[in-house]
Amino acid sequence: MLDRTLLPRSYFMTVSPPLRTFQVDALRVEVYRHEADLVSNLVRATESYLSQVMEQQGTAAAILASGASQIKLLKHLTTFGEIDWGRLTLFHLDEYLGIGGEHPASFGLFMRESVERQVAVRKFNYLAGDTAEPIAECDRYSGLLSAQPIDLCFLGIGETGHIAFNDPEVADFNDRYPVKLVKLADKSRQQQVNTGFFDRLEAVPQYALTLTLPTIFQARQICCLAMGSRKADIVKTMLTGAIAPRCPASILRKHPTAILYLDEAAASGLGFRF
Repeated sequence: MLDRTLLPRSYFMTVSPPLRTFQVDALRVEVYRHEADLVSNLVRATESYLSQVMEQQGTAAAILASGASQIKLLKHLTTFGEIDWGRLTLFHLDEYLGIGGEHPASFGLFMRESVERQVAVRKFNYLAGDTAEPIAECDRYSGLLSAQPIDLCFLGIGETGHIAFNDPEVADFNDRYPVKLVKLADKSRQQQVNTGFFDRLEAVPQYALTLTLPTIFQARQICCLAMGSRKADIVKTMLTGAIAPRCPASILRKHPTAILYLDEAAASGLGFRF
């Protein structure tokens, strides 16, 4: 009889294969029927990849994203993923300027509750949104990132195609700053209201600290998630339009090992029949 106590927790997760896989330039795309299938496959891929990295170099480093697309992923990674968190150094993508780490909308708070309070990580480096010197904070975080090559980066895609807080208005594929202070576009701020992080537009900070596109692009492996029908239009633009800052996420089509994970709703604008 199979001894279930000897199996990893992830063994008991239901895993269904993707409905479709295809390539757009260098970008691999995987489409799943449901969010649960997407998350289950990504968790298994993540634990396998990080296990190999840690076997080769002893430790690993990853950048985590906030937002609705990441909630179930982080929950499953910390609950089911067979990851040696004690050998993993973490960063996060962005933070609002002017709010502290205990503010309900703080991405730092989201990370502490979703990850650091669930598992014992080697180190989690946080952006300080309540800093009185935002440029100095950008420099501090840039120094941490430059000293630690990034093995894995998780991303979501904003409704304007933004990655982290690289809105089309400030996105620069050749940005000379690793981390920078940006003014948020109204569409990006409205998305924060639409997803429930704030109750009205006026409550959303106008500025944020963000990792820039070249910093993100340097990650050895990128896993980008887009789910739901609200992302269908921007996913179509990202995959079929020009690779240009007006759709910042399009830069992922040039990354040699990036993977875009979609559910059926997010892929609905691509014209496939599933």
